[in-house]
Amino acid sequence: MKVIDRSDFTALIEELIASDPREVVGVQERGEQYVFDRLESAEQLALEHDLTALSPKKYVMPQRETLLTYEQTDDDYEMRAEADPTGHIVVGVHPYDLAAINQLDKIFIDTLQDEPYRRKREHSVLIGVTMQDVADTCFAASMGTATIDSGYDLMVTDLGDRFAVDIGTFEGDQLLESVPTRNASAEEVERVAEIEADLEDAFDRELAFPPAALPTLLEASYDDMDFWEDYAEQCLSCGTCNVVCPTCFCFSVDMIRDLEGDSGRQERRWDGCLLEDFATVAQGENFREEVAQRHRHRFMRKGWYIYERYGDIACVGCGRCTRHCVAGVADPCEVYNELREGQHA
Repeated sequence: MKVIDRSDFTALIEELIASDPREVVGVQERGEQYVFDRLESAEQLALEHDLTALSPKKYVMPQRETLLTYEQTDDDYEMRAEADPTGHIVVGVHPYDLAAINQLDKIFIDTLQDEPYRRKREHSVLIGVTMQDVADTCFAASMGTATIDSGYDLMVTDLGDRFAVDIGTFEGDQLLESVPTRNASAEEVERVAEIEADLEDAFDRELAFPPAALPTLLEASYDDMDFWEDYAEQCLSCGTCNVVCPTCFCFSVDMIRDLEGDSGRQERRWDGCLLEDFATVAQGENFREEVAQRHRHRFMRKGWYIYERYGDIACVGCGRCTRHCVAGVADPCEVYNELREGQHA
């Protein structure tokens, strides 16, 4: 573990903004919320944030991206793959969002071997930050994602006039070569451990049982339609919970033809299982037509289906879905706790 003075950390960010070919983005205060956006200067950084509106997932899996373009040449079509060759430097990522990106890596790189994702991911740098302020909707401690020991290039912990920096990768180590650092003292290492331990008691919201029990709980609750219908009664099927979730990875692919008819592009865009048309197939058949079915599917996917396929509980406890749901029915912690209580009533 290294230690860097606050002024030198600021200088590092300024240097990256000025000289690195990749776009440097970080957490910024925007009105009454925090967002990840392009940094014009290090002064814009708000590392004390509680929760950003969207996760940094959008930099490795954009809301909309062109996968390929095509153009007619004589009697054939020429296709060109599109990709972001430079990636991003993302500053201020909380541990639960790092855990979410680790899950996406398993899906898009290890399983799907998705080249557009892989290229963006391999050319990106993730600079994490230990949580300082905990959102009232967050229950990351219950999900084991309030702290993390991998998945970042650098992990920064605020120690007042200096930062403790844990180096996670060779590229992260290289980033520090341009600024003065020193080895952390035993007291500073202990202080970081104390800060992380104190986080466990900083959460108002918690899961009432170990997350490892979720797959069994949800499998047993699948046919309890009275519960799902009652809970989804106020759901608007707006899909906001899907949009803000850092682990949702469903997408649709559109072929878009230019007006002239001799060229076009293939685009990928985010999609979500709460949207009414998500499960619509040929001839208009919708195999999850009822909102309760879609609501159930979302929770089953987070706590059971993804675990069976990839070994991860696909809820990292960030609390974004709870914060942004206008109907107040998207809270995973509340749903899972009520299911558990119902089984033990």
